[in-house]
Amino acid sequence: MTQTIALIAGPYLLVTAIGFLVSRRFYERMVLGNADADPVLLNLSGAVHFVVGMLILVNHWAWGGVGQVLVSLLGVAAVAKGASLIAVPELTLKTPKTVGTTLTMSAAGFAVWGAALIWVALAT
Repeated sequence: MTQTIALIAGPYLLVTAIGFLVSRRFYERMVLGNADADPVLLNLSGAVHFVVGMLILVNHWAWGGVGQVLVSLLGVAAVAKGASLIAVPELTLKTPKTVGTTLTMSAAGFAVWGAALIWVALAT
């Protein structure tokens, strides 16, 4: 299961990192526009994050090696983001915006995590 989830999530994270860099203005507009987002869309985003995270965790609560930890942490992160978007959406909207240097650092984090998951999927 570790390899399967890593093979799905790794490329997603890597492509998202590329998107953050190549389509920087789009993502900055998207993040800055979150405060004006339709509440239903914000709740739907929370639901998707929560369900995807729970799907990972229900099928993969494993902490035995680096690959397993990377996959399980991805599930935990998705559940946490989804839960915050559902339970405290207004607080979530007040968090610092992911623009400028923060967006670049997010791209780097997504790229490293994505590449690590691809390695887990293909090399283990």
